[in-house]
Amino acid sequence: MNEAVENHPLEMDKERFGIKEPGARYDLQGDIPNEERVRKAMVNFAKDINRTTATYMEACVHCGQCAEACHYYVQTGDPKYTPIWKLEVFKQAYKREASPFAPFYRMFNLKKKISVEQLEEWQELIYDSCTMCGRCSLVCPMGIDIATLVGLARHGMFKAGLVPHELHAVAERAEQEGSPLGATASVFEDRADWMADEHDTDVNFDKEKADILVAMSSIEIMKYPNSIGATARILNALGESWTFRSEGYEATNFGMLSGNVEWQKHMTMKIIDAAVKCGAKLVVLPECGHAYGALRWQGAAMYGKPLPFKVQHISEFLADVVSSGRLKVKKVNQTVTFHDPCQVSRRGGATNAPRVVMEALGVDLKEMTPTGDFNWCCGGGGGVVTIHRADKLRYKVFELKMDQIENTGADTVLSTCSNCRQSFNDAQQHFNWDKNMESLLELVADNLIED
Repeated sequence: MNEAVENHPLEMDKERFGIKEPGARYDLQGDIPNEERVRKAMVNFAKDINRTTATYMEACVHCGQCAEACHYYVQTGDPKYTPIWKLEVFKQAYKREASPFAPFYRMFNLKKKISVEQLEEWQELIYDSCTMCGRCSLVCPMGIDIATLVGLARHGMFKAGLVPHELHAVAERAEQEGSPLGATASVFEDRADWMADEHDTDVNFDKEKADILVAMSSIEIMKYPNSIGATARILNALGESWTFRSEGYEATNFGMLSGNVEWQKHMTMKIIDAAVKCGAKLVVLPECGHAYGALRWQGAAMYGKPLPFKVQHISEFLADVVSSGRLKVKKVNQTVTFHDPCQVSRRGGATNAPRVVMEALGVDLKEMTPTGDFNWCCGGGGGVVTIHRADKLRYKVFELKMDQIENTGADTVLSTCSNCRQSFNDAQQHFNWDKNMESLLELVADNLIED
């Protein structure tokens, strides 16, 4: 695989014409002095330091196991991509400002004051080269949730105006327009009408009362709209009382990925308020990994109390209705492998659900090595797929995924995350690879046994 990349025409042209690699680029938001950027970062790092994070900071024994769990380190061998090193500025702020021995660290300068140059350098480590996939957290013998700490470190980086500009731009657009990709309510409704005709089914929009509220991701609405029709066909076949709501349909949460807690809460509350308004007992989230984490695991924190409804990823919902016998599907004569989305499987706990569905479909499942909770990340999560300067590194780590898939000998790749699907399709074009990722949801809808 590496040889193929080295001999890629683009790489050969770079050599032939002496094209130099671009220099390091650090993105800044706002016109504020460097000292103020550092101050804002430190203040907001400190806000996220509590007993749990402090325990994590003190617990690291520098064993290096997280390095071997990280696709960035494994593929590059560069120690700067060691997961725990990505937290060094966060840890430095803790040691100097909030640890039990902080006065001594300051007095003897044992931990130096953070500089803006450090923050600029760490922008790449916190955003470009971490998908917050959680593989490092899973293997840490001290139980340190490194992925969550990286997410917390992004809070301070955002406040300091140190976010990669593409990621900041889509997060800002989501805050202003309600969607990071321009999938406004009117655009969504138009595409829903189109899918209703395409799939010859009813797509419920803005029903006053419904038992189930369904959300969609902007990637599905704009790039994979068949997900809308597939969802409607399945829910209609079940005879469910369900709806999309124009005031709360966007599951994508770039506020969370960029590090802006206010924007994260705003996007989350739209779905919560819409569910409460229509009396939903269940919110079904789409094939989107980080959308699942944003509502299922962080939604109550944004709401300030327990959620008044159940939250399920679409794969969990499908597993329930298939295993109960409520939804019947035809057998599919396909050899498939399954890519576990990090935020749904490893971070979300819904590892078995898609396998229940695939068993019902009768596919010949060829598991990757490793698989399930230990499966390798696609490299596009955490907002990384939006950051163009990270493309070269992202393609490098994607080679792990390519090797995994090729070794299974499967004809088809299935998954339950549209962001992973986008990352796969982009890499497929980049490498001129003959594999595509397909949606488990759409496969179910295409093989319904309807009365």
